[in-house]
Amino acid sequence: MYTSVDINWFRKPVKQKDLEGKDYRWGYSAKGLFIGMKLTLVLEYPTLKPLLFLLHPANRHEAKIFQEVMDELKRRRIVRNGDIVIMDKGFYAYRNYLMGVNEYRIVPLIFPRSNFNIGRLDGILSYPLSIFSSKMLEKEIRRFKALKAKLMNLLRRWEHFKAVRSVIEDVFKLAKSFGLRRLHRYTGRSVYKFAALNVLLVGVVVALGFREKRVLQRLAEM
Repeated sequence: MYTSVDINWFRKPVKQKDLEGKDYRWGYSAKGLFIGMKLTLVLEYPTLKPLLFLLHPANRHEAKIFQEVMDELKRRRIVRNGDIVIMDKGFYAYRNYLMGVNEYRIVPLIFPRSNFNIGRLDGILSYPLSIFSSKMLEKEIRRFKALKAKLMNLLRRWEHFKAVRSVIEDVFKLAKSFGLRRLHRYTGRSVYKFAALNVLLVGVVVALGFREKRVLQRLAEM
């Protein structure tokens, strides 16, 4: 989710070097260039309950923050072994599939890009060397094979999960409608506080039972 700060960069051109030391950066979204931050929001499905949010400069690519997101989910004991974690194409990278299975022991259903080669991934996904020092080697091998088999099966029909991604996108739009589209705040601390309030409001809305796609869309448009 991208959120911009309301700097009038048309009036005075702003270069990337002008933003050194700032919490916000130049970024690019589907709507074009902007100056702002990137908010990563993790939801539980199907309850749509917010579980975690992180802030990064807008120029930080999602594929590079996969590990940070997973570390936080593990540290807070939100994600468990064997859980399916659905992520959009921004997180796509072969190393993230491998990391998800071997290091975090989850099924990282990251939507693939057009150049994805499932045969290549099948060859890359192998046991981590650390597995052979385990006292429960056979159990670890069975666990790895089960995670890999589940991931490969889901990736072959990943398009079936587009409906899930669509509902999640509606939740993001709802969060933006609370004031995250354009911020009159210019420090990481102030943005974090404002984002926390917005995520709390999203949690309250879904906790009250507003989870249907049409309802979420109408709320976001109000």
